[in-house]
Amino acid sequence: MNKIRTTIVAAAAMAVASVASTSPANAGEVLDRVLANKTLTVAVGTDWGPLSHLDDTGKVAGYDVDIANAIAKYLGVQTMFVTPGWDVITAGKWQGRWDVAMGAMAPTKARAEVFDFPSLYYWVPEVAVVHKDSKIAQPSDLEGKVIGVASGTAVEAYANHTLEPAWENSKRVQYQFKPGQVKTYTSTNVALDDLRLGDGVRLDAVLTDDTIARDSIKAGYPAKVLEPTLFSSPGAIAILPGDKELHGKIGAAMKELKDSGELTKISMKWYGADYTVEQ
Repeated sequence: MNKIRTTIVAAAAMAVASVASTSPANAGEVLDRVLANKTLTVAVGTDWGPLSHLDDTGKVAGYDVDIANAIAKYLGVQTMFVTPGWDVITAGKWQGRWDVAMGAMAPTKARAEVFDFPSLYYWVPEVAVVHKDSKIAQPSDLEGKVIGVASGTAVEAYANHTLEPAWENSKRVQYQFKPGQVKTYTSTNVALDDLRLGDGVRLDAVLTDDTIARDSIKAGYPAKVLEPTLFSSPGAIAILPGDKELHGKIGAAMKELKDSGELTKISMKWYGADYTVEQ
């Protein structure tokens, strides 16, 4: 989930979203349903670290949850959270089960054909993590190695050399190595569990975002982060294309959060750093 870093402004998000806003769906249909039901249904994760996780009471909490609640407040509705797998979210066949997906989805060219991105809200470097006993010292040493990634993430595309950025001012990706094998997992945490079994036992490295990597190390995983970073990308709020009104409302809500400084406060609360600007 990859689990996913230009200052967040509505204009930048509009530029990315315009690529995907060609669906024949009735404009305003989703927003009308949200307002009629007074509920914004939001897809989040249960094991995405500070982005979203289950707290001690079993409720979802995190950066994504606080932002979704702020958007709902702007709309004058309440939130309802659902927790489908990341692979289900990125498949795009939501069928009305939720209205918005969090998870800091990187706006790639492939995803721009499926989703609309009303706002960029999270910037974080993507890194390679190896077992602490590994002799691998830098990403280029991963040439021909077995790499673990969460399915449907930007780092999976990076590992397969198919990552095509679609965000404003994006740069061409420079690949530092070519894996011998790419193993996909339902979540980064499962991949990290395989890595902790030992150097090269099941994996030589896991690709993920820097915050997840460092949180896992703080939690006791026997791992280390390689330098330099692989690439940096923004994370976006995702909706299905075709509802310009919903796109506009989310963009306006996020702009208000950014301009007021509230978005930075939420980031500081969960990360101790401002990930609302490019790292």
